[in-house]
Amino acid sequence: MAITDDLRKTFSDPTPLYFAAGTADLALQQAKKVPGIVEQLRAEAPARIDAVRGIDPNEVQEKATARAKEAQETIQTKVNEFIGTLDTDLKKIGETAQDFALRSVGVAAEYAVKARETYEKVAERGEQTVKTWRGEAAEEIEELAVAVEPEPVEVKAEKPAEAKAEPAAAKKTAAKKAPAARKTTAKKTTPPAK
Repeated sequence: MAITDDLRKTFSDPTPLYFAAGTADLALQQAKKVPGIVEQLRAEAPARIDAVRGIDPNEVQEKATARAKEAQETIQTKVNEFIGTLDTDLKKIGETAQDFALRSVGVAAEYAVKARETYEKVAERGEQTVKTWRGEAAEEIEELAVAVEPEPVEVKAEKPAEAKAEPAAAKKTAAKKAPAARKTTAKKTTPPAK
């Protein structure tokens, strides 16, 4: 019974659907920014292309070679320092590994909490988006209902003598104001021949 309750709770939880709606809303907002970015790139492209054309390839190669040498020297220095400070005491290495593992667990837990918070924020945004969509749909349905719905006919209680005198006139005005009811007929279908 507990499994069915868990499944029922899982499948009735709308949060994942709200998360999807929130994600779609965020994606739509970002997509609306694309035309502005494209226009900005179009405006900046000629200046950037001219700047690239004016660069001397030999100068770029010399700078790259100098940076590669600096990086190699820096890496060699760091490796030598690391090897020089490497502690061969197994007890300290074990403590360091344990400390590193505990820190990793703490960092993982922190990221899990942040991920859950982000998930909940996007789900809340999605819930608001869905409410907005439903509200707009409800307003449209309400407007449609007002447009389609005939004006209500007011029937006043009359005296019996007056009611007999004008029943035909009342029926005619009611028939004009109220739309005729449509009858639907079911189609007869024959089973396919084998």
